[in-house]
This record gives sequence, C-alpha cells and structure tokens, in this order.
Amino acid sequence: MKILCVCGMGFGSSLMLKMTAEKVIQKKGVTADVEAVDIGTAESVKADLILTNSEFASQLAGGSAVVKAIKNMASEAEVEQAVTEFLESN
Repeated sequence: MKILCVCGMGFGSSLMLKMTAEKVIQKKGVTADVEAVDIGTAESVKADLILTNSEFASQLAGGSAVVKAIKNMASEAEVEQAVTEFLESN
C-alpha cells in the first residue's frame, strides 16, 4: 500500500503527518510505503491513500487514490480512523 501525506511545500505539516501515519501503520501491523510530498507532486504520484488537509483534499478528490482530510496532523486517533476506514473499504 502507498500512502501520500500532502501539504503545500512537502516538508512541513506533511512530514508531521507522515510520522503520525507511520506510527499508526506500525501499530496496525500493516505494510505501507508512506511518503511526504507537496500538492503538485501528489497529483502525479500513484498512491492508494492520500492524507492531507481539507483544502487540498478537495483539490485531489476524483483521482484513483482515496483522499482523507485530516484536521490535526499529529492526532494518531484521527489518522488511525482514516486508515481503518480505507482498509475496511478496500
């Protein structure tokens, strides 16, 4: 599974989100490649799941990846809910 964590520049909130997502993935025992990228790169990288803020979520919706908006990038509970919803639907 490929997960993209997306923010405007690819090295601020996306890195925080990436660290949170990696903790969640490890706890769940799931194998995934988690990458922090900027919004422009996200549009051209093939992924299964995209985690981002609500503004970018609306811009990235409609592609082949499932897009989940995250309000608090450091919230393991919120990221875990998004990952769990993705895993249950796929």
